[in-house]
Amino acid sequence: MSLPGYGFSGKPTRPGYGTRRTARIAAELMARLGYERYGAQGGDWGAHILRQLGQIDQEHLIGFHSNMCRAVPPPGTTDPNAGVPPEERRLIAAARQRTAEGSREGGYGEIQRTRPQTLAYGLNDSPAGQAAWILEKWRTWSDSGGDPEARFTKDELLTNIMIYWVTETGNSSARMYYEARAEPVHYTEGRVEVPVACALFAREIVRWPRRWVEAQYNLVRWTEIPRGGHFAAFEEPLLLAEDVRAFFRDLLDR
Repeated sequence: MSLPGYGFSGKPTRPGYGTRRTARIAAELMARLGYERYGAQGGDWGAHILRQLGQIDQEHLIGFHSNMCRAVPPPGTTDPNAGVPPEERRLIAAARQRTAEGSREGGYGEIQRTRPQTLAYGLNDSPAGQAAWILEKWRTWSDSGGDPEARFTKDELLTNIMIYWVTETGNSSARMYYEARAEPVHYTEGRVEVPVACALFAREIVRWPRRWVEAQYNLVRWTEIPRGGHFAAFEEPLLLAEDVRAFFRDLLDR
C-alpha cells in the first residue's frame, strides 16, 4: 500500500500519522477488504510498520517479509558483537562506512525530523529542488556505483520524482520523519511471533546482525542477495519477488 502522505494516498491534515498509526490503518484496510489471512512485505518505513503490524494483528497476518530487518542489541547485552561472525561484522562495518550515523548521509533525515515544514516550501516550489532531493539518494543508496543513470533510465528516475511533484507530497512525506521522532518505535518492546523473512541486499545502506534479529523476531528465512541496494523493489524486482514467493510458499505449505 502507499503510505499516508505518499504518492496518491491521502495527506494527513492533523498530527499523529506515524508508523504506529499506519500499522493500524493497514490492519483495518485488510479487514475492510475482507481478508481473514494476509501477508505483508516492506523495507525502510515499511520495516517499522511491519514490526508493529506483526504485534497488533497476529490473528490475521500470517507472516511478513522485509528487505530491511531493523533490530537492536538484545536486552542485557554488554558486548553487541558477541556471537556475531567475523564475516557478518565486516558486512555491517562496510554498510556503516557508506552511510554512518551522524555522517553527511544523516542530514536529510535530521531536517525532516525537526523542521519538515520549512523544507517543504522549497520542495513544493521548485521542481529542480525536488529532483535534487530525490536523485541524491538514488545516487548514494542504490547499487549504481554512484551513477544512477548506469542503473536506471531517465524515465524511471523522472517517474519517481513526478509522483512527488504532481501530488505535492514533498511536505506530507517528510512529516513521517517528524512523527517518528515524536513517537519512536522501541525495538525492545515485545517480540514479533509471526513468521518473518529477511532479504539482505548487498548494497543496502545499513544492516543488523542476524543474532539481534533472531532475538526480536520469529525469523524463519534469511537470504543474502548478491546485488541491489536500498531501492530493492525497483533495482532488483525479480530477485525480491522470488524471495517473497519462496517465503510465503513455504508458509502456506505448512
